[in-house]
Amino acid sequence: MTDIIFWFLILLVFYAYLGYGILLFLIIRIKRIFRKPKLYMHNDLPTVTLMVAAFNEEDYIREKIDNTLSLDYPKGKIKYLFVTDGSSDRTPDIVKQYPEVVLMHHPERRGKIAAVERAMPFVDTDIVIFTDANTFVNKDAVQNIVRHYADPTVGGVAGEKRIKSKNSDEAAGAGEGIYWKYESQLKKWDSELYSVVGAAGELFSIRTSLFRPVPKDSLIEDFYMTLSIAMEGHRIIYEPDAYAEEEPSASVKEELKRKIRIAAGGIQSIVRLVPLLNFFKHGVLSFEYISHRVLRWTLAPLALPFIFILNLLLAIRGDLFFQVIFGAQVGFYLLALIGLLLESRKIKLKIAFVPYYFCIMNYAVYKGFMRYIKGNQSVLWEKAKRRQIEEVST
Repeated sequence: MTDIIFWFLILLVFYAYLGYGILLFLIIRIKRIFRKPKLYMHNDLPTVTLMVAAFNEEDYIREKIDNTLSLDYPKGKIKYLFVTDGSSDRTPDIVKQYPEVVLMHHPERRGKIAAVERAMPFVDTDIVIFTDANTFVNKDAVQNIVRHYADPTVGGVAGEKRIKSKNSDEAAGAGEGIYWKYESQLKKWDSELYSVVGAAGELFSIRTSLFRPVPKDSLIEDFYMTLSIAMEGHRIIYEPDAYAEEEPSASVKEELKRKIRIAAGGIQSIVRLVPLLNFFKHGVLSFEYISHRVLRWTLAPLALPFIFILNLLLAIRGDLFFQVIFGAQVGFYLLALIGLLLESRKIKLKIAFVPYYFCIMNYAVYKGFMRYIKGNQSVLWEKAKRRQIEEVST
């Protein structure tokens, strides 16, 4: 019985992190044989509002505005809206210097969700694009996003998050960069199969008419907002040629802040989106959601310590096969420990950073779960320091 449970948990973890990707790849290859992707074209480009929620970003807001104004889209079709609620530095004053940009400022800081909801009634364009103040968007991003809205089934479009990396990057940059490259590939396949299961707040868009208020205490509002739209029967498409670049976290400690918050928000979303677990109602969307998100935030991290303990018990019985597997597990976690030690000493060894980042991600789920249970995660959260700039959060 012990070995049956062990193999079940092994398959569960493998499926959550790698198996789902392999299965998706095979399904997509088969789908392409029988159905070619449709190409939709706009007869007339839709109107767009690009919204940026910024909090105390005076050191970087000029660069963000310059990047925003340089985007390739007809000037009569796009509006720029910056919401600086709660900013106590010169951010609002700097935004005022740009006549092309509409500024909305409120002295009270109530969180990003409140800022967005305050601004949305003033959005009168077909599409609204959200992007963070600490990210820089490629020139063709808007063009590449809006073309998908020619398909009436599309309710939102998610851009790609890219982490700038250098050869000298430490654990945060190396692990984060590899993680997002893999995530991006999964999102491409999710989108091609049916729909992305949640967008990253760095760059995503929705049809303005589909905006619905998000619960004020939501921790990952972008994820909840886009999945709620998908639950209504609209697809969320992934567009890798619309991307937002940002610096990696300054350290794994800083990255852990983000991961814990995301994990707490993920668990919160799972509780609130229970109807999405119903395969009979939501079909393929439920399959993607459970495989790509739910397992990673629940059963897969929970299974890891049980796999280690059960493997130890099986190895003690004297079975060489299980002893080899246990040795591989020990080696993996030793590499993670080496990654921890090297990260603290600023030494580069990426082979150790990947196991380290994997362990950090799963540790964050445990911490996030406890934070969710205690209910002590505020929508007003401390900024996570980036390598050169700080991550925005209102």
